[in-house]
Amino acid sequence: MVFSSIVFLFYFLPIFLIVYFVTPKKLKNSVLFLSGLIFYAWGEPINVIYMLLCILINYGAGRLMERADKNEKRRKLIMILAVVFSLGLLGVFKYSGFFAGIFGLDIQTPALPIGISFYTFQSMSYCIDLYRRSIGVQKSIVDFGAYVTMFPQLIAGPIVRYADVERELNQRSVNLPAMGEGVGTFICGLAKKVILANSIGMLWTEIKGHDLGQLSACTAWIGILAYTFQIYFDFSGYSDMAIGLGKMLGFHFPKNFDHPYQATSITDFWRRWHITLSTWFREYVYIPLGGNRVSKLKWVRNLMIVWGLTGFWHGASWNFIFWGLYFGILLTIEKLWLGKYIQKLPRFLAWLYTFFCVVISWVMFDLSTVSHITTFIKSMFGGSGVLIDDYARYQFHTYVLIFLLCALSATSFGKWLLEKARRSKRLDQILCVLTPVAQMGLFVLCIAYLVNETYNPFLYFRF
Repeated sequence: MVFSSIVFLFYFLPIFLIVYFVTPKKLKNSVLFLSGLIFYAWGEPINVIYMLLCILINYGAGRLMERADKNEKRRKLIMILAVVFSLGLLGVFKYSGFFAGIFGLDIQTPALPIGISFYTFQSMSYCIDLYRRSIGVQKSIVDFGAYVTMFPQLIAGPIVRYADVERELNQRSVNLPAMGEGVGTFICGLAKKVILANSIGMLWTEIKGHDLGQLSACTAWIGILAYTFQIYFDFSGYSDMAIGLGKMLGFHFPKNFDHPYQATSITDFWRRWHITLSTWFREYVYIPLGGNRVSKLKWVRNLMIVWGLTGFWHGASWNFIFWGLYFGILLTIEKLWLGKYIQKLPRFLAWLYTFFCVVISWVMFDLSTVSHITTFIKSMFGGSGVLIDDYARYQFHTYVLIFLLCALSATSFGKWLLEKARRSKRLDQILCVLTPVAQMGLFVLCIAYLVNETYNPFLYFRF
């Protein structure tokens, strides 16, 4: 089940909210736990077993660490075993086929459970933070289960660490303004996904279906720019919907995106893109390896390990590893040498450099083979011998308005405009009336798109 579906919007969500808000406070986490299991089981019932096993093992590890409170060696062993189990669960489903291929083994690999990369990372963070004594043990398996299976962020994040919601699991409340803010955030996320990502994504799907070596340079650039916007609005739209749903329930999930296509360096880009994943790898991999408090050589090693793993987290294929290492190399170069020169550039040139590097990265991210990647990049720079053709002109004229809308929506201009308008008391009063009307109109438009279109993927579901 996806958020941008009629089933979720008009059946699951309304029924859940009614049941949730009429349920006594002491039982709300039970409703949250059960609803998460139903949501997850909607498409793949068998995979609920693996999630429950992950919950049971990590909850049990937490209770065992509590009992071994004064025995640090035992606590560490329990934490390591829990992490190994979670990584093993992830490895069997996500990476067994990859390693079997490397060693030439012909084995039947299991289907990848949706969202396993997210809920295993959340479970691991609980055990690691508990070992570090930065959080308290969760004694209720229902409350811990509610944390892991919380359907707003279950499938594609944000990656919510236990520390982010520890207090709110047992002490949360929702008032009317917070509910309204949550609804508004959800609708904006839905619009990003349905109106922008789906519309522009169809263009990329069509273009990459052609012979990549015969694409004109303009067609190749139009295609990869379409994917650049699609993946951003698809993923940030889902994150916004998750954050909005969390607000409706009294949770404050961490922000996952901060206008990344406005970044003026690769370092800046990764402060803005998939923030919760970057935070997770920094806290649980980069810093334990020594971070930047080591020799320069070891620091480069740490950086490349983190970014190789970041790529591998996204998928069990070489293109994702190359994608991660590509960013690792760029970040290393920026921090060692290039960064000081980028800071001296005019802001537009710094942005242009960053955006160009990011766009190239999406070729590696979406095309699964080295030959496809190299062929497409060659076409981007005239490898086919054709700069522009009638097909490129046709697609440009067809999609120019949606490209402009995507470009504007990817900036903070709208947010800046609203903040400026709210400084005027009169305009603020008008906005208070118009905002709910505009949100309702946007929601109706999204439903119209959903009813009329069959193209409705969620890109990050495969991770």
